[in-house]
Amino acid sequence: MFGFKFTSPVRKFYQTAVSRFVNEKGATATEYSLLVGLIALVIVAGVTLFGTNLNTFFSGLGTRVCGW
Repeated sequence: MFGFKFTSPVRKFYQTAVSRFVNEKGATATEYSLLVGLIALVIVAGVTLFGTNLNTFFSGLGTRVCGW
């Protein structure tokens, strides 16, 4: 009528919410963050489980190298 469209705050909120759910960039970022978290968890678990054995191995190796 006057060259502009009146949108109510409720309609604008609805359109924003729908566009956020339709947009796949957020979903991709979430998937990548879950993968990074899982990889970090595996690394921490591996270091925790094998840390003592690796420490013993490298301490023995260091002792042998110093004795040469």
